[in-house]
Amino acid sequence: MFSGLNSFIKYILPKRLFYRALIIVAAPTIILQIIITIVFYDSIWIKANKNITRSLVAQLKTIEEVYQNDKTNLDFFTDSYKNNFNFEIGINQEMFPKNSGERRFSPMDRSLRRELKSIFGNNNYWFNTHKFKNAVEIKIRSGNEVIEFLVPKEMVSASSVRLFVLWTTLPSLVLIVIALIFLKNQTKPLVKLAKAAERFGKGDYVNNFRASGSQEIRKAAFEFDRMAKRINRHLNQRAEMLSGISHDLRTPLTRLKLQLAMLKQKDVSDKMSKDIDEMEKMLNDYLHFAKTQAQEATSAIDLIYLLNSIKNEFNNKNVSLNFNDLNIKLNGRPTALKRSFENIIQNGLTYGGKVEINTHKGNKFILVSIEDDGPGIPEDQYKNVFKPFFRLDKSRSLNKSGVGLGLAIVEDVINSHGGNIQLNKSKYGGLQVKISLPF
Repeated sequence: MFSGLNSFIKYILPKRLFYRALIIVAAPTIILQIIITIVFYDSIWIKANKNITRSLVAQLKTIEEVYQNDKTNLDFFTDSYKNNFNFEIGINQEMFPKNSGERRFSPMDRSLRRELKSIFGNNNYWFNTHKFKNAVEIKIRSGNEVIEFLVPKEMVSASSVRLFVLWTTLPSLVLIVIALIFLKNQTKPLVKLAKAAERFGKGDYVNNFRASGSQEIRKAAFEFDRMAKRINRHLNQRAEMLSGISHDLRTPLTRLKLQLAMLKQKDVSDKMSKDIDEMEKMLNDYLHFAKTQAQEATSAIDLIYLLNSIKNEFNNKNVSLNFNDLNIKLNGRPTALKRSFENIIQNGLTYGGKVEINTHKGNKFILVSIEDDGPGIPEDQYKNVFKPFFRLDKSRSLNKSGVGLGLAIVEDVINSHGGNIQLNKSKYGGLQVKISLPF
């Protein structure tokens, strides 16, 4: 029971920290405001309104009894109440109104009806509280006559209730606005830190990040900045180390090529030359990938333009591009993404005769689907092909002249952009590569 209630509360509560903190600050203020208003309304305003109304009805009853006892001094009687109590009194023998002029849901009308009914009985009174702005019209049946009263509205209801509600509500609103300003300033550094972490997670280098906010947030931001700089330094060191390895290994490889060229046994020389070429390509591919990852900066990318340029570079009629939206833009590393798409398309053309590229723009992600009509990959090998240096022995090797880094590099690039890559069976019988990228 409690777990279900806890889940429901978590579901209805806002997910962002700013709105949760706002609830923590505003909820007690609003609840206190409601309690104070209810207590005032029930204990003070209703009782005060009841006493005022009871006093007025008692005066009306007194006036009626005095009039019935002595009808000779009517002018003096009405003038005295007009001058001293601001009452307008009229006596006539008109028909008593049949339609009620009272409002059903008005607290003033309910209080006045209750007191008039208890003093004069049913069908012996009539009143209207909304006909005049500052006065209440009351009619009392007295024998064959009708006594009409026009009394000030403040004698029926306390006029300070609106002022009280205003003075209790206005400070609460001012406090909530002040809390909004402070909460905005407190959550802004957290939002900046989250965006910086998101950019860094997608492979962008955050070098101009400044810590701000409270001491705890500053400490978290400072540690994040130190971590980002350590990782960047590690990536740069890796690129420099691999560049040095490349320079050192190319010299002996070149000497081996020269020595093989001088061998008289050409069949042996050709086989060894192929092995050396494969070693050199393996080294160059990995070094180029590491260099791209370490140095390329993030920029705005027009995905349709990028895919169109790749299609034009292949200059192959068997490559088709379909899209549902021309305006597909995202932030990323264009060279790395271009090499990834080229790798997949090249594999499709190598092992099949047709490659179809489809793009679909969703609410938060862009889906790129690349399908071919080749032999495909067994489903039990879908995870293995993303491992570095893994090559399929049967059915399909992802790169006949490669070293098994193709899809490993593609997966690393897509994941570093905050995306996802999946392999499925194509509708043409080959391989379908689904790539989703955030924008």
